Amino acid sequence: MPKILIIEDEQNIAQMYKEKFEKANFVVFLAFNAKDGILLTKKEKPDLILLDILLPQEDGITFLQWLRSDPEISPIPVVVISNYEDQKIMEETSKLGVKEYLLKANYTPGQLLEKIKNYLKNHEKKSKTIDKIYQSS
Repeated sequence: MPKILIIEDEQNIAQMYKEKFEKANFVVFLAFNAKDGILLTKKEKPDLILLDILLPQEDGITFLQWLRSDPEISPIPVVVISNYEDQKIMEETSKLGVKEYLLKANYTPGQLLEKIKNYLKNHEKKSKTIDKIYQSS
């Protein structure tokens, strides 16, 4: 079962996403701030992280900087799900390797689930293709 870490400070939203993903057979971990997010990432090694940008204390950009500076966890893909729409922040997250920047208001939990399932499916196919290339060399 795929593991997802959701880093979201609004607990009711985090819980709603958690329930939706668990019904689809995901293992879900929740963090409500950047520090706990890093600790859970190191401990659980999720397949994907859903990250809000506006978090208490350290924001999502700080989380991404910490994540990318740690070789053990830096390859974990991150999708931002936030209502904060700022071009500079979007560019910064892109530089920090975010796979996609989604606006919460534009996606129902079901649509988000489908988007993440498709992303993980495509990511897995690419990984298998890369493995085959290396095995045949």
